[in-house]
Amino acid sequence: MKRVAMVLFCGLLLSSCANEDFFQHDALATEEELNGEAAAGPDSAWVILGRHYDRSGFHRFFWGDHHRQLWTTPVKLPVFRLDTANGGMQVVKKGGGYQTTSFELQDRQGRLYAFRSIDKDPKEVVSKFWQSTFVTDILRDQTSAANPFGSLVVPRLAQAVGVYYANPHLYYVAADDSLFGEYSQQVQGKVFMLEEKYETPADITPAFAANVIDFEDSEDALRKRFLSNRYHFNQQAFARARLLDLVIGDWDRHKGQWDWAVATQGTDTVFYPIPKDRDQVFLEMGDGLIPSIATSKLLARKLHTYDDDFSDVKAYMINAAFIDQRLLNELPLKDWQRIATDMQQQLTDAVINEAVQKLPPPVYTLVGSEISQNLKSRRNLLPEAAKKMYELLAKKVTIAGSDDAEEFRVTRMDNEQVEVSVSRPAAGGIPGKQLYKRTFRRGETEEIILHGLAGDDAFILTGDVQESILVKIYGGLGEDEITDSSSVKGWKKYTRVYDTERGNELTFGPETKDLTTNDVRVHAYDREGN
Repeated sequence: MKRVAMVLFCGLLLSSCANEDFFQHDALATEEELNGEAAAGPDSAWVILGRHYDRSGFHRFFWGDHHRQLWTTPVKLPVFRLDTANGGMQVVKKGGGYQTTSFELQDRQGRLYAFRSIDKDPKEVVSKFWQSTFVTDILRDQTSAANPFGSLVVPRLAQAVGVYYANPHLYYVAADDSLFGEYSQQVQGKVFMLEEKYETPADITPAFAANVIDFEDSEDALRKRFLSNRYHFNQQAFARARLLDLVIGDWDRHKGQWDWAVATQGTDTVFYPIPKDRDQVFLEMGDGLIPSIATSKLLARKLHTYDDDFSDVKAYMINAAFIDQRLLNELPLKDWQRIATDMQQQLTDAVINEAVQKLPPPVYTLVGSEISQNLKSRRNLLPEAAKKMYELLAKKVTIAGSDDAEEFRVTRMDNEQVEVSVSRPAAGGIPGKQLYKRTFRRGETEEIILHGLAGDDAFILTGDVQESILVKIYGGLGEDEITDSSSVKGWKKYTRVYDTERGNELTFGPETKDLTTNDVRVHAYDREGN
């Protein structure tokens, strides 16, 4: 332990020299840096995305090589002009990102775009006490672990497997550009990424299904889903998108990294995932003495280096835990395996090669072959990774209703299987519908947790078995009916009921553990992750 502390201390000393002009350089490459490359034309420029990541061998021994070579290699990019890009654009507003300079732009057709700086400054995400210290410099330096060109590879892969996507493009903003008005100094001489945003019907393109009518962000989609049982997430589509995340090594998939295409389906509405912000694919974090310690399974496990296999599937699920638990709770293993096998067939060698060739030529020369081989290897291993993802999610499964009325049925089928179904009754012109059905296996699942939320719900448990799975019931704020006639041999009670004592009709059997209370906080359920 003392040795580790000494290593960390030495590393801190190495980075303690504050660099006030860390980002105060024009990205244009000098003649010396171009090393004989042909000059760019009037509409393009040779640029270096992050020459400040070029550090000594002594520094890299402690803090890693990462993707420094990509950040410091000259690449030829088009020059961005606000008045001509996509037929002419305007600034709608400046974004509120803490680590990047970002803007919302709009073209003449009313379509919205995100315009974000490629390099990051994490200064604003640390407390003021540390902002002018080595801590900020360390975080800045570790941005070099990200592949700044990785997002360019993703669209072709997403297209092949049927996942909605944005089309990112890199641009250089000239050092004398004044078209951003009051914001001009914030963009001059920097490299930005432009990609579509999906917020209004004006953003619908032919790439979307015919029944897509609008878009929602995650908070609004989740709010509607738990407010009414006429709103649903397509879990098959989300599983497909999450398996693509595994293939490309995108570990940062929290709820803010998704938009949702809103589609009509009879009287119901279905949300389909649109992944965004692909700035963490193909991470290289495991080299360097200190990062290799920091990214162990005991510390920053989620910062897992991208390579040719899935040695730590759980690392890719840490940031997405909230949304995975809510939107991947109905799929059995056979669905995961079918989707993974389907994606294997769609991600052909030709597709992967075509995707990787979207990298700028100098970058492709450096890492194109390695990325291609890693993608092909991970594709071949995808069913195995899908099984692991399923197993991690299956251990404890939460099934929530909505603020409408639902009927939850739990059937202890035999010593190994428990079936759960959720249905809505017909009411007010809305037809009845089975909302959920899944059979759980005792060797995979330890707990099934049911939340009724605010509707007047019914919970019915049946079955007489020797062994089973623990079921927890949180009735919610409505007037609920809970009937447990199930039986499991042994002293342990396998049904636990959490609800308020008044206003509910409770019929408990020998398997029920009564945990009702007068405290309405027993109904708490985190709907939107706030």
